[in-house]
Amino acid sequence: MKYNEIKNYLNGEFVSGEGDKYDIYAPINGEIIGEFKAATKVQLDEVVAKAKVAQASWGSLTAKSRSKIIYNYRELLIKYREELSIINCEENGKSIEEAYAGVDKAIELTEFACSIPQLISGKSQDVSRGINCKEEKRPIGVVASITPFNFPVMVPHWSVPNAIALGNAMILKPSELTPISATKMAELWEEAGLPNGIFNVVNGGKEIVEGICDNKDIVAVSFVGSTPVAKIVHNRSTANGKRVLALGGAKNHIVVMPDANADAGSRDIISSAFGMSGQRCMAVSVLIGVGNIQKVYSEVIRKSREMIVGVDIPPVITPAAIKKISDYLDFAKEAGAEIVLDGREALTDKGYFIGPSIIDWKDIDKMSDEEIFGPVLEIRHANTIVEAAKIQNKSPYGNAAAIFTQNGRYVDEAIREFQAGMLGVNIGVPVPREPFSFGGIKDSKFGYGDITGVSSINFWTNLIKITTKWNPEHKVDWMS
Repeated sequence: MKYNEIKNYLNGEFVSGEGDKYDIYAPINGEIIGEFKAATKVQLDEVVAKAKVAQASWGSLTAKSRSKIIYNYRELLIKYREELSIINCEENGKSIEEAYAGVDKAIELTEFACSIPQLISGKSQDVSRGINCKEEKRPIGVVASITPFNFPVMVPHWSVPNAIALGNAMILKPSELTPISATKMAELWEEAGLPNGIFNVVNGGKEIVEGICDNKDIVAVSFVGSTPVAKIVHNRSTANGKRVLALGGAKNHIVVMPDANADAGSRDIISSAFGMSGQRCMAVSVLIGVGNIQKVYSEVIRKSREMIVGVDIPPVITPAAIKKISDYLDFAKEAGAEIVLDGREALTDKGYFIGPSIIDWKDIDKMSDEEIFGPVLEIRHANTIVEAAKIQNKSPYGNAAAIFTQNGRYVDEAIREFQAGMLGVNIGVPVPREPFSFGGIKDSKFGYGDITGVSSINFWTNLIKITTKWNPEHKVDWMS
């Protein structure tokens, strides 16, 4: 095994777990590349108690003092970009280009955290003669982040740098499928000079998630994963008095109008649908053609057929993911849809590979609302943009929606009618860039606010209001 035992990082020490053993598989060939023992709830509670002590000192520092360490960490992300990307490839299966992109996004997210001192200066105003009111954003304490397998470096950086820069102590619970990246992050935080106890990595499965939800000293939780689990984490954590921001799944729609650019549009659509084998919550799942979109439709099919599995299409994360995709293709065929492209033709006995699939539902309204989370693109048809918007609106999810057109009137109507938190025009993956925030609506998000950008600052802080009076000789009024 290349990575041998992956350990927890608890209060500045790499420590073996005392729970069940997990093997770590490389999706590209199915081989075991590492293993770890899960932490126990006792180990979690112990490190939370130590983090609470460490946070009191860390939170008392000025934001500017904390930002120096965040900047050191940002420099180390750049220094170890290659190594982090290789780890991503090996534990997640993504291509090296996608791995580089994930690390580069983590660097960008950390750069935003470096700017936090300039964003939390607060307000101050003399509200009456001799009376001043001001605001301060203060850390909330020990917080936790539960992250998924699909972006082992990028998604933790949605939460970790901001929470730490704002003075909190962080407990990171990475996916049990991809824990190696988190170990490297711990090494970099230590090298950057972060005090012990401020960043901790606790590996494990359901028991650790439940422990995070229940621990009384963890005051806030961010979660990224499937909608069913997001609901559980949100409900269990809020029942225990925590603030929670839990991001779930999606089934994103792209509406294509007859005037869409066939070459650029089709290129963006297949990149959105099949990039990372569709294992991202911003991937397009459904293409809705309005009227005659034969040029775009033909190009999407042609370019999809030319994609090479193992080059253009990386493996999915587990054999269970392949089975889920295969079962859905069977469901669609039995329901009367046309399987235009069947990715199962690319199945191999080495690695977790499956090719791109395209399902054309024709006039059949039986498409499932279920998120497939794989390289599957479903085609729907509409006569008008209003009809297309109604199809999108029916989805229980609300991460992303986009329109491809050269007509501004169509754009105005689509942007007005779409029900999603992130909207795009002639772009397949409408992810906002910092300082704009990432977050969906409906069953794609549970909790208030967004997980990145300026919006995240409120989640990781308490807003404190201070009123001061220095004029005892002045007349007494209601503010005295």
